[in-house]
Amino acid sequence: MPSDFVMPAGQLLTKREALAAGVSATSLAQLPRWPAITRQGSRFICGRCQSRLTAQVSELPDGRWYCPFCITLGRMISGDELIEFPSVNYSAGQTRCTWQGELTPAQSRVAGELRTSFAQGREHLLWAVTGAGKTEMLFPVLHQALNAGGRVALVSPRVDVINELAPRIQAAFAETPVAVRHGQTGPVPVQQLLLATVHQLLRFKDTFDLIIVDEVDAFPYAADPMLERAVRQAGRGRIIFLTATPSQSLLRQTRRGKLQISYLPRRFHGHDLPVPQLKFVKGAPLASRGVRELIKRVVTTNQRTLIFVSGVAQLEPVARLVASLGIAVDTVHAAEPERGPRVLRLRSGTLQVLVTTTILERGVTFANCGVIVLQADAPLFSAAALAQMAGRAGRHRDHPDDPVYFVATRYTRSIAQACGQIRQMNRRKN
Repeated sequence: MPSDFVMPAGQLLTKREALAAGVSATSLAQLPRWPAITRQGSRFICGRCQSRLTAQVSELPDGRWYCPFCITLGRMISGDELIEFPSVNYSAGQTRCTWQGELTPAQSRVAGELRTSFAQGREHLLWAVTGAGKTEMLFPVLHQALNAGGRVALVSPRVDVINELAPRIQAAFAETPVAVRHGQTGPVPVQQLLLATVHQLLRFKDTFDLIIVDEVDAFPYAADPMLERAVRQAGRGRIIFLTATPSQSLLRQTRRGKLQISYLPRRFHGHDLPVPQLKFVKGAPLASRGVRELIKRVVTTNQRTLIFVSGVAQLEPVARLVASLGIAVDTVHAAEPERGPRVLRLRSGTLQVLVTTTILERGVTFANCGVIVLQADAPLFSAAALAQMAGRAGRHRDHPDDPVYFVATRYTRSIAQACGQIRQMNRRKN
C-alpha cells in the first residue's frame, strides 16, 4: 500500500477530502470510484449514506443535486466522485489484552456468549442494566476480533460516550493503536481499533470485522435509519448492540431469532439500582422552597450531583439558584464547547453540581453522585430517558445507594414506567 494511503485507509472519500489527507493525484488514479450522487429511475441516491433525495430539498439552482442528510461530513454534489481506499491488513496473534481486572460469574457468562456470536458470524444484543460493566464484558470479544487480525469499530450516537470509553479501551489494549474520531477531533488515521460516533461510519464500506454499537437506543441513532445503514454498510456482518433500555424493534428481532441476546439485570457490584423518590410541587420547581432544600440536602450528602433539566433555557436559571445556595456549579449541553472540561471538573471535585440537559443521561460514570431530575413530567422525558438519568447514580461499589429524585407537578406514564422498569430489574437476579 502506498504511504499516502495510510491516513484514509479503508475509507470512502471525495477527491477534495483525499487531496486534503495528503494523497497524491497519481495515487488517486489507481483507486476504484463511483458517482457521489446516482440516478435510479426517477430517484436520486446519495452514494455515501444511500438516502433518497427529492427536488424540494436537494436540487441546487444550477441544476446539480446535493445530499442534505450527511452534509455534516461534507457536501456531496452530483458530478463529484467517491473514492474507495483499500483497508490495512493486520497480522493475527499480535494483540494482547492488558486489563488486569476480573469479571464476575454473570459477566463471564455474557462475555462468553458474545465470543460465541462473533465466532458464528451472528448479530448480538447485550441488554444490561446501567452500571453492569458492559465495557469490561466487551474485552474478551474485542481481544478475539483484534487477535484474529480483524478491524473493529466501537461506536455510539453520543460524543460523551466515546470520550468516556476511549481511555478505558486504550488502557485495556495498551499495545494496540486506538483511533478516536468524531466531529470534534477532525480527521485522524484510522487504526485497527476505531472509537467513533456512528456518523463516522458513513465514510466506510465493508471495512470492519466487528462493529459494536453502544447506547443503540439513544438519539439520533434510534430515530435515523441512515445511521443503521451506515453500520451495516461499514461492517461485514458481525454487530453487537448494547443498551440498558432496548426498543421493541430490537426485542422483536430477538424473538424471531435474528438477534442473539444476553441479559444482565444486576450491576457488577450486586446491589439494587437506586429507585427514584418522587417529589411533587405546585407551579415552577425553582419557586419551591422544598426543591431548594432538596438540592442542599443532596449536595451535602454526596460528593457530586447531576441536575437534569428539560431544555437549554432552564440551565442558567437553575445554575443561578444553585449558586445562590453557596454551591460550586456549572452547566453543560450538546453545543457547549467546554462540556468535556466541565465534566472533568465535576469528576475531580472542583465542581459540586453540574446542571445538564439529557446530553449526560448516559455514557458517563461518577462515584458518589446524586441525581435530581427537575420537571420529570416534561414531555421530552421518555421512560427510557428517565431510567437512564436515574442510572447515573449508585454506579460505584462504595456508593450503591446514591439518591435519585424526580421532581414533578404530576404523575405521568413515563415516570411510572421508568420507576417500574427499575423495580423490575431489582427483582430479577439473573
